[in-house]
Amino acid sequence: MNVVIPGGSGQVGAFLARHFHRQGHSVTVLSRNPRPAPWRVVRWDAETQGPWTAILEQSDLCINLTGRSVDCRYHAENRRQMYNSRIVSTRLLNDVIASLKHPPRLWLNASTATIYRHALDRPMDEITGELGGDEPGAPDTWNFSIKIAKDWEAAFFAGQMTRTRRIAMRSSMTFSADRGGVFDVFSKLVRAGLGGPQGSGAQYVSWIHEADFVRAIEWLIVDETFTGPVNICSPHPVTNREFLRALRAAWQQPIGVPAPAWLIEIGSFLLRTESELVLKSRWVIPTRLLDAGFTFSFPDWPAAARDLVTRYR
Repeated sequence: MNVVIPGGSGQVGAFLARHFHRQGHSVTVLSRNPRPAPWRVVRWDAETQGPWTAILEQSDLCINLTGRSVDCRYHAENRRQMYNSRIVSTRLLNDVIASLKHPPRLWLNASTATIYRHALDRPMDEITGELGGDEPGAPDTWNFSIKIAKDWEAAFFAGQMTRTRRIAMRSSMTFSADRGGVFDVFSKLVRAGLGGPQGSGAQYVSWIHEADFVRAIEWLIVDETFTGPVNICSPHPVTNREFLRALRAAWQQPIGVPAPAWLIEIGSFLLRTESELVLKSRWVIPTRLLDAGFTFSFPDWPAAARDLVTRYR
């Protein structure tokens, strides 16, 4: 199978490329900053057509993960980069794939569980979930993230594409034992004794273990009935309080200093990031995967946390 991963230089792209490469597939990563890797890495600017378009011709699978990191302050320039890196690149791929004589049979495009509203009352799935953006009193940064998600999916599903199946991956936080990822960030907090509840601790954390993320991708490749948005997350989200308690237990750290919302705001400012990443409640479940018979290797966070800590060590 010929696999093309635009924007595949980040955490998720790295473990997907590693997985497909180990399986013996031909893997090409499109990157704005190519670095040596066991698979082919080709330069693209994510804005204009170029020689990379020939790589998509007769490919089998395109997994677009392009997007500037959201771990930043949402000032005007960062907002512009966050928005354009996702929407412009997706529109570009849409135009290119629609023009190919032999386009990929499946195009998986990154999306996000953040597209759903801040939920403390009930879980959100693909069927009955409520998209966010209209909640009274929601911070401007939250609404901006939801606008990106909505416009991202609109750019992805624009136009007709009869030869390519399209799936928007509404993924939650994806945890792997790789350095520099989100698990690394939370683990450093916990090991420093700062892994107590954040804010009220009642907000939900939707998550997925790397192994299940890969297995879900494999499932979506094989099951050709899937199109449209698919939530890629564990079936058992937990509150922030429960999430950090289990992570402290996995690291055998008895101390976890809590961080009230006002302190989170100050810390986010000093660390040049946004409080939304921990204070917004993402209570998301993968109904479509579950209804199709998909089973998770790590459905529960405590076991997933223990496995990740072991591998991290």
